Amino acid sequence: MHFKSVASVVILAAAVIGFFVTQSPQANAGEITVYTSLEEPEIADYLAAARKDMPDLKVNVLRMSTGDLGARILSEASHPRYDVIWGWALTNMMDPRIQALLVPYQPKGLQRMPAQFRDAGGKWFAPTGYMAALCVNTDRLKRKGLPMPTGWSDLLNPAYKGEVVMPNPASSGTGYLQVVSILQGMGGEKGWDFLKHLNVNVAQYAKSGSRPCNMASTGEYAVGASSAIVAMEAVKQGYPVKMVIPKEGAGYELEANALVAASTHKHDAERFLDWTISDSAVKLYGKYKEIVGIAGVRHSADETAVGLPADVKKVLFPMNFKQSMETRSQTLARWQREIEHH
Repeated sequence: MHFKSVASVVILAAAVIGFFVTQSPQANAGEITVYTSLEEPEIADYLAAARKDMPDLKVNVLRMSTGDLGARILSEASHPRYDVIWGWALTNMMDPRIQALLVPYQPKGLQRMPAQFRDAGGKWFAPTGYMAALCVNTDRLKRKGLPMPTGWSDLLNPAYKGEVVMPNPASSGTGYLQVVSILQGMGGEKGWDFLKHLNVNVAQYAKSGSRPCNMASTGEYAVGASSAIVAMEAVKQGYPVKMVIPKEGAGYELEANALVAASTHKHDAERFLDWTISDSAVKLYGKYKEIVGIAGVRHSADETAVGLPADVKKVLFPMNFKQSMETRSQTLARWQREIEHH
């Protein structure tokens, strides 16, 4: 068990390599436990700001990758030991087994969010989201004599064999949205045929959505399929990386928040959920998120300078989240059978 202290707020890191969390922290009065799949740097920033606004509230956070967190939540279904699900893939949140663990709550300021970012029944709301993007190492492209890809179809070029890294859709929400956007966009067997041909050029499937971009940034591979926010950060940090939004349309996912029915600290949990769409929180979302579900938020000049479209909505693939949820188990089982273990 590893703990990180961030502005007097405890972050309980989840198992990735070398350690495993077997028990959630117990929350006391003025203290809640939150499960999330947000990235650690943004968690730290958000909680530091939350601490300033709510100094009397201690937030314990268990952070796991999207797929692993889903398995944990379901394993604890009969005895939930947490109060809030925060920043978790909407596709996963819509699972009826997860929905059964939640209770409706409408945070203060919810009217600022368009209808597509909140559940009509009040069981979830999604202040943020992320979209797929390719991280392309320009130095490695030049060294290997490879063309600049413009989308998924370009990556079928045999010249990219062994030069592409993708996230594993079974553990990564980013990986799943990439696979699903291809399947939904191409339709059925044509999509599966495409994924099988793409697999020929994929060197490996990383556990997290950010890892492929990190590997491309350092020059291990030419192309890392990741999310736009990770790609933009790599460019800002000075890596020889170009962000490419797939010409076929960028698959995307919304990050949803919800109140857990079994919470024994509902008042404090509701305060935290209110805070997640407060002005303090929204000001930080633009630093980490391509998609912000709060009216009036604009992207900075720095973001557009590194390749983020001025109007993100125009490049998003029209995801069917309900279909993504309903076919998740079958999709992952087939992907593992026909692609990962083929």
